[in-house]
Amino acid sequence: MANSFRFRNPSARGYSVITANDAASTITFTLPAVTSEITISDSANGQTLIASGNTAQRPTGLTTEAIRFNTDLGVMEYYSSVYAGWFNVGNSPTVNISYLVVAGGGGSGGADGGGGGAGGLLANSTTITVGTSYTITVGSGGAGATAATGASGSNSSFSAVTTTALGGGGGTAYGIGNGIAGGSGGGAGGGPAYTGGAGTAGQGYAGGATYGAGTPYSGGGGGGSGGVGQTGRALGGGDGGIATASSISGTSVYYAGGGGGGAAYLSGTTTGGLGGGTATIANKGGGGDGSVTSSAFSGNGTSGTVNTGGGAGGASGSGTINAGASGGSGVVILSIPTSQCSNTYTGSPTVTVSGANTILKFTSSGTFTA
Repeated sequence: MANSFRFRNPSARGYSVITANDAASTITFTLPAVTSEITISDSANGQTLIASGNTAQRPTGLTTEAIRFNTDLGVMEYYSSVYAGWFNVGNSPTVNISYLVVAGGGGSGGADGGGGGAGGLLANSTTITVGTSYTITVGSGGAGATAATGASGSNSSFSAVTTTALGGGGGTAYGIGNGIAGGSGGGAGGGPAYTGGAGTAGQGYAGGATYGAGTPYSGGGGGGSGGVGQTGRALGGGDGGIATASSISGTSVYYAGGGGGGAAYLSGTTTGGLGGGTATIANKGGGGDGSVTSSAFSGNGTSGTVNTGGGAGGASGSGTINAGASGGSGVVILSIPTSQCSNTYTGSPTVTVSGANTILKFTSSGTFTA
């Protein structure tokens, strides 16, 4: 039995044989470390001793599966070549991913309206467990209002993360009061000494106040994910707070800019606030511009861009016929190592590949199973 390896029972009651499948085969036992051993033992209790060692002694550079006892942790553990890591026996592997969660932007107020606040923005990495289903919720943008407060945007979330991205606060209309708090706060509509709504720490910034120093009572800009909304100006609405750039999809894209404030009419010299604090469309983060026109009673607000979380721009003029606009809906984007991506999901996300990662862009609610 030249092609066999024999384990003899110390009690002489017999032995076990591992036999190769032909005479030319080789049976090889490879020990991954000096402290490792392979022992077949027939003790009074019956046992098989396997490789063991502490965490620092884990074999590195493995390309196939392995099993060992970790003396630091006191558990059996196995190596998965698919997930490139060691895991406790009985536990599912985990995957490190990146995520971007943006809530819906706030709607704007009508008539010298404050801009809508941007939806709250969360961007980070987390660990998900293989075989677990996670829920993705994409918030809608808040509706605009006429001579009233714009609705706040709806929340967005990814259930692997405990924090929820809060909808952007609504902007108010002339004479209504302070802007509404949210992921980013809504801007205040025209009137005496009204303040913008508060933002949420780690998600966005406060909205801008009304001009407040007399006529014209221009609205403040909505807060953005990257900065506060500007206070209304003597000759125009306040600019919306700046947006945040993310390259999670493989290309740099701006999200969650605040809506510009609406400008009170003043002999055609006033200007609406800029969405996202800039005239560059690509950098607005979906924030709508505030409106201004050449007559006192016209000029509705500008909607935020869908799936950006941008706040809506406020309406111009001083009449109640001017309508605010809707905020942009939110978005959830996941970046997962392609070799570890299950491609199991609901909700029809857009699926692309960027480098070594698969990108799932959810523009509506759904699920993802790791």
